[in-house]
Amino acid sequence: MKPIRLMSGILTVGFWTLASRVLGVAREIVILALIGPGPVMDAFVAAFRLPNMFRRFFAEGAFNAAFVPMFSKKLEADDDPLRFARDAMSGLAFVLLVLTGLAMVFMPALVLATAGGFAGSERFDLTVGFGRIVFPYILFVSLAALFSGALNAAGHFAAAAAAPVLLNIFVLIAMTAGYYLGGEVVIWLVWTVPLAGIAQLALVWIAADRAGIRLRPSRPRLTPDMKRLTAVAIPAALAGGVMQVNLLVGQQVASYFDKAVGWLYAADRLYQLPLGVVGIAVGIVLLPDLSRRLKAEDSIGGRQAFSRAGEISLALTVPCAVALVVVPLPMVSVLFERGATGPDDSAAIALAVALYGLGLPAFVLQKVLQPLYFAREDTRSPFRYALVAMVVNAAVAIGLAPVIGWIAPAIATTLAGWIMVAQLGFGARRFGEVARFDDRFRRRVWRICLASAIMGAAMWGTLLILGPLFGEAGWRYLALLVLLAVGAASYGIVGQAMGAFRLSEFRNALRRKPRDT
Repeated sequence: MKPIRLMSGILTVGFWTLASRVLGVAREIVILALIGPGPVMDAFVAAFRLPNMFRRFFAEGAFNAAFVPMFSKKLEADDDPLRFARDAMSGLAFVLLVLTGLAMVFMPALVLATAGGFAGSERFDLTVGFGRIVFPYILFVSLAALFSGALNAAGHFAAAAAAPVLLNIFVLIAMTAGYYLGGEVVIWLVWTVPLAGIAQLALVWIAADRAGIRLRPSRPRLTPDMKRLTAVAIPAALAGGVMQVNLLVGQQVASYFDKAVGWLYAADRLYQLPLGVVGIAVGIVLLPDLSRRLKAEDSIGGRQAFSRAGEISLALTVPCAVALVVVPLPMVSVLFERGATGPDDSAAIALAVALYGLGLPAFVLQKVLQPLYFAREDTRSPFRYALVAMVVNAAVAIGLAPVIGWIAPAIATTLAGWIMVAQLGFGARRFGEVARFDDRFRRRVWRICLASAIMGAAMWGTLLILGPLFGEAGWRYLALLVLLAVGAASYGIVGQAMGAFRLSEFRNALRRKPRDT
């Protein structure tokens, strides 16, 4: 078996995901500056979430959980993987075309179901109009997810990881053009979304062709493999649907509070930066690697891959979580406070960022633990766990909203995330030693947490010194850079000295050449 290079794969996906998430934050900076929290931004956020919600439900959730392990095993056994992928693509395209047509017709009902607080206000009509423009994005980006899954299973990560960058590049260019040409920025924004989806699909389709994965549309066929794929994918899609219900509950609650949808969306984009770079990268690389090792009955290698994935995840995530909790306001004010976004908006966004930060390690650990199930084509257990998390999320968000207001969904999301991790970890014990972190992980995890705590103290002390500079327009950017540099340097030095990680491991991962085993 020619193994997937786990560490270098994570770094490759992490690099491109970092680029995408940084540009995503830049996109939110421009949106908040040119549009700002209010009815128009709330309408765009609610409309844009519709195709993304169904994308995670149909494509990323179901295909990451079902298609990738099955394709990986067929690739390992040389069991006609291309025919399987072609049939999967044709079936997915048919379902997406039907879904898109129905959504365009019943868009008002979709908006009521996902943002009921908009009813009777200008936000409702705006959301319906924006939704009909952006919804076709799901067709292109979901097919792109299938091609990306095939590339990842074959060990080609760069193009699939780079594709999401195109959305943010296209949107930034369009909004800038709309602003300088005197048009409505939001109109330029919504029309660019489906165009970016076409570009994403084109990129991964061409990359797959060059990698020898030549897929062309054909008539959908219900073959035995497709029946098996459907049987595995449906629980995964339902699990993804449960997670989307969590998002919808939060949006429903927020839709009854002025500006809250925009505040939570901006906070979500900020904490998604480390989540995307670490958690998604680890999940993308670990799933095909575990699938192929299970097919080859390599339990020792599987446990090592799982442990190293958990180790690198926490080494990069815990310090990010500490920073989001300790110094959220300086980051939010420097990044978002300009134009139509004022100090009150920054304070609200920062509060949500701190609460999401408490759940960041949980969200990343889910990406590490879920492949243990998906690699065995067990999608039912995560679905059951997700149902429990959904009930907790809904009860907390709806129950606390009358008491503490719009921030209740952020608390609910974090609590539900940790409950999901506890269930995944407890349930994985039945898989044996391969699902248990090794001694090296246990030696390092407490050092990672201690080094992160020391970093947080250093950042807090630095903020006390530099605090006045954040109120000065000419100095706040430099102050934020110094604050982040102090955090990175203190964590790097302390973590290396304590043995929480070895910087040489990252350098060697980039230099190491793959070997057949």
